[in-house]
Amino acid sequence: MYTTYILYSELHDRYYIGQTNNVDDRIKRHNAGYVRSTKAYRPWVVVYQINFESRSEAVRRETYLKSLKSKIKLKALIETSR
Repeated sequence: MYTTYILYSELHDRYYIGQTNNVDDRIKRHNAGYVRSTKAYRPWVVVYQINFESRSEAVRRETYLKSLKSKIKLKALIETSR
């Protein structure tokens, strides 16, 4: 199982979009500072996640979410998924 997720840094009002096959471990790595692109914006919280059977589906969703390029669109997506 693969998960596409959106993290949010309240301290910096910043989103990060990614995908993984172990979401709990991945979030721990983000918050521990092991991921260069997210290290400076810790702490992160998961605000959205969706599971897929294959990695290709998860990557497709990640690519779509990154193409939105708008905090307004991401916030709307997160709000409707809750």
